[in-house]
Amino acid sequence: MKKLPPFRNETYQDFSKKPAASKLQAAIDKVRAGFGREYDLIIGGKRLKSEQKLESRNPSNQEEVLGVFQKASIDQACEAVEVAHKAFQSWQHEPAEKRVARMLKVARIMRQRRNELVAWCILEAGKTWPEADGDVAEAIDFAEWYAREALRISGPQKVHPLPGEKPELRYIPLGVIVVIPPWNFPSAILSGMTFAALASGNTVVMKPSSDTPGIGYLVSEILFEAGFPDGVLNFVPGSGATSGNAMVEHPLTRMIAFTGSKEVGLDIVDRAAQAPKGQIWIKRVIAEMGGKNATIIDDSADLDAAVQGCRAAAFGYQGQKCSAGSRIVVHQKVYDQFVEKFAPAVNELTVGPADDPTSHLGPVINQSSFDSIMEYIEVGTGEGRLLTGGRGDSSRGFFIQPATFADVDAHARIAQEEIFGPVTAIIKARDFDHALDIANGTEFGLTGAVFSRSRKHLERAREYFFCGNLYLNRKCTGALVGVHPFGGFNMSGTDSKGGGSDYLLLFTQAKAISEKVGVIPKKKTRRKAKAAKKTRKRGRK
Repeated sequence: MKKLPPFRNETYQDFSKKPAASKLQAAIDKVRAGFGREYDLIIGGKRLKSEQKLESRNPSNQEEVLGVFQKASIDQACEAVEVAHKAFQSWQHEPAEKRVARMLKVARIMRQRRNELVAWCILEAGKTWPEADGDVAEAIDFAEWYAREALRISGPQKVHPLPGEKPELRYIPLGVIVVIPPWNFPSAILSGMTFAALASGNTVVMKPSSDTPGIGYLVSEILFEAGFPDGVLNFVPGSGATSGNAMVEHPLTRMIAFTGSKEVGLDIVDRAAQAPKGQIWIKRVIAEMGGKNATIIDDSADLDAAVQGCRAAAFGYQGQKCSAGSRIVVHQKVYDQFVEKFAPAVNELTVGPADDPTSHLGPVINQSSFDSIMEYIEVGTGEGRLLTGGRGDSSRGFFIQPATFADVDAHARIAQEEIFGPVTAIIKARDFDHALDIANGTEFGLTGAVFSRSRKHLERAREYFFCGNLYLNRKCTGALVGVHPFGGFNMSGTDSKGGGSDYLLLFTQAKAISEKVGVIPKKKTRRKAKAAKKTRKRGRK
């Protein structure tokens, strides 16, 4: 394979320009025209039905059914794992160059179908136009990044030489990977975990979120179009408590790649730790879980920049990001100034259907999330001073006005528990060290940010702010593949660093081989054999 050009992050579309906006609107209209279609399971290339179904509905308009999907039974889930295991027997030997060529083709197809994917993210996940486009751009980045990484780790790895021996180290794939992605990045995270598994030579059983199965189906279609064989990828939506658990517990499952809540992640870790009869390995688990991320506003900070960064981090995609800035820790010297600036900035945000390009915030994902967030807002009224929003309306879609609470105690529920919605808490700190203590004072450790003009304080944050992704003088959301390898500490997960240079190693195992030299005579090359033959002829003459 010829050398690939350097990796570059995908650029975002500018929907303020009419051509881009018109193309996306046409894609939204086309997807909407196909609403109501029924989609099959895909196991070993076969399109299958199940007895139970699940409906994908538009969270901006509950009456709209995007599609009807199969809800895999336990038997079908187990069949998918067994089919993937059988496919692995040959797929594991596929040359890295061929796997990479397919992955690069995936990136090309995704670019061609970009607006279709974006439209699905808008209509199925309730993402606003820019958020949906960013989601799809990140998926394309994963295809390009992991293709290059797969090439890099497929070659000879560095080992120390030893006289008389020929040592080598190679990375080999694991086997069947069960991919369990979340609904909040239905294109990017689903694609990232799936692409990493496939590019490194594993087979995949994909169980998309029940809230966003349509995007999982579309990504699966693209993978098959790019040439990934039947059985190497299997599309199996279903209940996490039944078919999901069956796949996690199956003795032929080698690894589970999961992103979601702390509770589900810990349950997967617990189930994967068991070794049922017939299992000959310890299952590996990637578990990317929750966050209660803090942004520190120092007394030297540019408050206008801090306001903009905190607003975007707290309320981007309705706060439904594990990286969302749900706590704002402000130095007491600038606390009142910050609050005075922040409230009107939040009140500028408009809430409406995600397919309306003028909406800054769309809906939250479903009724359960709506109810949970509204309960937290009620709790917050007793734990702080409600500055903005807090009103909800689920009569048509699941809409909540962005809620900001001031004067919140660092140990309050809304300052400790992940809400996963458009809610943020402002907390006062005595000084910078106190702010660091507050920031580190939860069970999570995913992202964090500091706004400060003090080099001393920024360096102190580098050393003592304990989180997987720390951002200085910028918002705590918006990690880019290759630029900001993503993953958190503590109860935020296994710090697997998606989009980083060591991520694919989690999907492989290292095999060390060393051969004693000189035992087997070297074969003569054709050139040497020809020369020897001429020498013999000259000798006979």
